[in-house]
Amino acid sequence: MKLFKFVMLFFLLSQCYAFGTGRSKDTKVSASVSLYGALGTYANPPRLDNGRVDARRLLSELKEIHADIYHWLIFKSATDWDDLKEFLPMAREAKIKVWVSLVPPTESKPISKWSSEPYGLDYQKWAVEIANLSVKEPNLVVWSIDDFVHNLKFYTPEYTKKMLDAAHAVNPKLAFIPCCYYKQITPTFVANYKDLLDGILFPYRAESAGGNLKDATLVENEISSVRKLFDKPGFPVYIDIYATAHSRLGPSTPEYVKDVILSGRKYADGVMIYCHQDPVKAADKYQVIKKGFKGRVK
Repeated sequence: MKLFKFVMLFFLLSQCYAFGTGRSKDTKVSASVSLYGALGTYANPPRLDNGRVDARRLLSELKEIHADIYHWLIFKSATDWDDLKEFLPMAREAKIKVWVSLVPPTESKPISKWSSEPYGLDYQKWAVEIANLSVKEPNLVVWSIDDFVHNLKFYTPEYTKKMLDAAHAVNPKLAFIPCCYYKQITPTFVANYKDLLDGILFPYRAESAGGNLKDATLVENEISSVRKLFDKPGFPVYIDIYATAHSRLGPSTPEYVKDVILSGRKYADGVMIYCHQDPVKAADKYQVIKKGFKGRVK
C-alpha cells in the first residue's frame, strides 16, 4: 500500500513538473493564443475639437459593436502616444484589450508627412517603451508594424530579433503580430521569420485571384494556404477586413464586409476591421460590423 502511494505521488509530481516546464517554454506563444476569437477595429478613432482622441466615445462605440479589441495606430498626430497612455486604463475598465501599431519606413518621414512619434524609426526604442507600457497596463497585449513585409530590407531577421529581444527582456508575454500580405508570405519569408512572430495580421484582398475588394469567397483557401506555409501548431492568423477603401483597389461594400466577417470568424483566429467606422458617416458598415461581431459563429 505504501509503495502504491509512493508511486502515485511520484507520478503526480512528475506530471506537474512536465506541465510547468511546458508552459515556461511556450511563454511567447501563450500571449497570442490567448487572443483567439478577438474582434476589433483599427485606427480612425473619434477625435475632440482639439485633435485629441475622444476615448470615452471610442470605448462606447467599441462596446456597442461588441468589439473586445482596439488596434491603436500611432501615426498622424503627435499626441497619439500620450493619448494611448490615457486610453489604456479606461479600456482596461471596459474590458477592452489593446494592440498598438507603428508605421514602417515606407510610411514615415520623409516619404510621408507623418511618422510614428515620438521615437520615429527607432523601433528598438519603441519595443522597449511599448513593453514598459504593457507592464504598467497589462491590457496592452500586442504590438504590430504596418506593411512589415514591404520593409524587409530594413526589418532583417537580425534587426527584428534584436527589436523583439529588447521587448521580451521587459515583458516576454507581449506579442508581436505584424501586418503581412498574401503575396509576400513566401516560403523564404516564412523560413526567415516564423520563429520571430507570434502571429500575423492578414489583410484579406483576394490576392490569389489577382486582388480585389469584391470576392469574399477565398478567405478559407487563403488562410489555409498561409497556415500550411507556417506549419506551426497554434500559430494565429488574424484577418484584417477593408471597411475603409484601399488606395488602389477602391472601396468595399457593406455586403462584402458582412461576408468577409462571417468567413473570418469561421476560419481565422480573430477579426480586425480596417478601419474603425463612424456610426453616422459610415452608418451602413458600422451596423454590419455590429451585427457581424454579435454572438458566436459555429
